[in-house]
Amino acid sequence: MSIYTKKTLFNFFLLLTLSMSTHAQNSKFKVTLDAGHGAHDYGAVYNGRIEKNIALAVVLKVGKILEQTKKIDIVYTRESDVFIDLIERADIANRAKADIFVSIHCNANKNTAADGTETYVMGLSKLASNLEVAKKENSVITLEKDYKQKYDGFDPNSPESLVGLTLIQEEFLDNSIILASKIEEQFGKLGKKLRQGGVKQERFMVLHKAYMPRVLVEMGFISNPVEGEILNSEEGQNELADAIANAIISYRNENFGDGLLEIKELKPSKRVVAKSVKDTLVQDKTKGTIQNNEIQKVAPTKDIQMSLIYKVQIGVSPKKVALEAKNFKGLEPITKNDLKNSYIYMFGETSDYETAKSLLKEAKSKGYNSAFLIAFKNGTKISIQEALKL
Repeated sequence: MSIYTKKTLFNFFLLLTLSMSTHAQNSKFKVTLDAGHGAHDYGAVYNGRIEKNIALAVVLKVGKILEQTKKIDIVYTRESDVFIDLIERADIANRAKADIFVSIHCNANKNTAADGTETYVMGLSKLASNLEVAKKENSVITLEKDYKQKYDGFDPNSPESLVGLTLIQEEFLDNSIILASKIEEQFGKLGKKLRQGGVKQERFMVLHKAYMPRVLVEMGFISNPVEGEILNSEEGQNELADAIANAIISYRNENFGDGLLEIKELKPSKRVVAKSVKDTLVQDKTKGTIQNNEIQKVAPTKDIQMSLIYKVQIGVSPKKVALEAKNFKGLEPITKNDLKNSYIYMFGETSDYETAKSLLKEAKSKGYNSAFLIAFKNGTKISIQEALKL
């Protein structure tokens, strides 16, 4: 095992263990916004359209929208044209104890006809197109001083080198997918084309190092003449910012348990061809979306009687702790799931979503700021999004 891998594993478990210790209550939902690239790292550049500038403009607009709610704290990895190491971007979010991390970018392709949005979560994929995006974003580390020593064991041209490190962070995957899905859903409401289904998994260094639900957003292709001009325009950036802010607010409303914030109604842009939305829906149907007539054919028997349970995940630790209230700041009941080298600790149990949000709020009031809701159907873990549909 490389020095980098050992350090990463140690820091990961240390951070999660610390999340179970006493610390001040964060009364607001905290979001780290990361504008990709910066300074000498221009990102993709096509016909005067520069990724680093577009990403920063959208990030600042998203931050302004969220700050106006008075209930969301914003942490920026950069607010100007400066270069920030990938590892430092994630560490900014970690030090701030952010609830989510959102990294914003623009896509590019030699095929200038390529278009559409896609939002990535940390994970594994065998798609060549996903791998190329990961290589492009990870290659930024070669611009960093002493990057070979800093990222010992990681090759930016071979994201597969992150496989072993990715597996230990799966407890954030469900919530990352929920956040990514909400972003793509909001893009769809604007009439944006969702590229190949929208939400994808791949190995990004900036996501790997952030210990919280996190996503990397590719807002569209600046290499595409039409989409690129939209990305480079004030109007287009405002639309994208509204969509991303809406998704973050929706995620916060479902997971933070501190009252509902208003979500802005979005309308499709007149510049977007309507068939893009239809094409996306057709794509989604081919990937297993349930049709209305299929729902009607399902007999209301076992599914209605299924056991749907919500719990609050309060932390993961390599230490086995007795399930007593005194060990969890007075919270009870506490349950745990065993992982290979650690334990997941959970608080409460209810089949009612509103009650679950109250339990989450209680856990956060005790200092478990990184706590989040999880759901089980007949004993099998499912995403909160699936649970809400049920």
